[in-house]
Amino acid sequence: MKIIIAGAGEVGFHLAKLLSYEAQDITLIDTHKESLAYADSHLDIRVLRGDATSISILNEAQVEKSDLVISVTSSEATNITLCMLAKQLGCKRTIARISNTEFIDNKETVRFSELGIDELISPEELAATEIQLLLNKSAFNDTHEFEEGELIMIGVSLPKTAPFIGKMVKEAAIIFPELHFMPIAMQRRGTQFTLIPRGDTVFKEGDQVYFITTKEGVDELYKLSGKRKAEIKNVMILGGSKVGSKTARDLCASKFNVKLIEKNKDKAFELADDLPNALIINGDGRNVELLEEENLESMDAFISVTGNSETNIMSCLVAKNKNIKKTIALVENMDYFQLSHSIGIDTLINKKLLAANNIFRHIRKGEVVDMMRLNNLNAEILEFIVKPESRITGAVIREIDFPKSATIGGVVRDGKGIIALGGFEIKAGDRVVVCCLPSVIPKIERLFR
Repeated sequence: MKIIIAGAGEVGFHLAKLLSYEAQDITLIDTHKESLAYADSHLDIRVLRGDATSISILNEAQVEKSDLVISVTSSEATNITLCMLAKQLGCKRTIARISNTEFIDNKETVRFSELGIDELISPEELAATEIQLLLNKSAFNDTHEFEEGELIMIGVSLPKTAPFIGKMVKEAAIIFPELHFMPIAMQRRGTQFTLIPRGDTVFKEGDQVYFITTKEGVDELYKLSGKRKAEIKNVMILGGSKVGSKTARDLCASKFNVKLIEKNKDKAFELADDLPNALIINGDGRNVELLEEENLESMDAFISVTGNSETNIMSCLVAKNKNIKKTIALVENMDYFQLSHSIGIDTLINKKLLAANNIFRHIRKGEVVDMMRLNNLNAEILEFIVKPESRITGAVIREIDFPKSATIGGVVRDGKGIIALGGFEIKAGDRVVVCCLPSVIPKIERLFR
């Protein structure tokens, strides 16, 4: 695909980096010389310096031949304008990054597609949605829902009390035959190597394991992973950023008790007006005494979403030391993900990664309808719709020439999630969730074309 990315900031650079690994034809446009110089020297892409809304720059980028324009600059107006221009100049599809979530809430009314904008992406809204989902699955450190929760991806670090520790996957399947979940990826404690589990893969203490499960299987995973389902009701949020305020608003609407700490006095007063159902506290959340005065120990969850990754990590460690059930930190540095499980924070979230996951499904082939990259692992989860002419249609799973570094986690058929084992026959119309290493994605896509 020929893809133009406008904006060499954190989201744009991260997207260009991921896409360049897959030999996509990428052109990155930005006004800042330094950002482009770094991208040019580190990535196999084309860079253009200039205003992305300039028609001459777009013509130089060959926008008329492009399959996709992704506008992720820091200016919402620029992103909207660029997508409108690109569509008029012949681009096939456009995606605009926006910060005003009202646009997403009213996209059907406004009909952005008629204006030339096919998709709207808000990293802040994606982060707020992810936080609420994590609180609803409080014992797990990563989660994603497919088809409105018919299939659910859950990530968990296995404690020594988990009953399948020391057993192979196929042994666990025999001992627990009625279970509604499937292991799809894992990372051994202390390593950065991603495993796609096979029948002879052994579960070990400290493994970070990702499962696909049904709604019924969530409670089973709580029991068998040795985790307790903790009720989350009282939540403290550090930072009144866009992510913090959106999270507070969503949680208040879901009847959580929310305390939000904001350092800036003027902003704290604005938040108090905007969030009447939340308790807004003006103070420095890095001050441990302040946290204690505000009854940190009585909180069920602590969420740190300031603009400083280090502040977010350190404050979550303080909260964890107070035996808070769930801690979530917003980080910008992708390298921190490798540390999340070793330093004791339950979950790290990253807006760049969430935005990239959301955008990637527009780039994949073979009828991909959903896609996500696992936070700590070099693996992707893709959801395909099976077409009548697909190579996989009518095949039994065990007879499919599936790469060893890929596995089918589950199938949604007629709106119902199913954990599909070796004897399951794939039919046209099925929605199949696959986990695989990036290197075999082209082969997987060919099976579903």
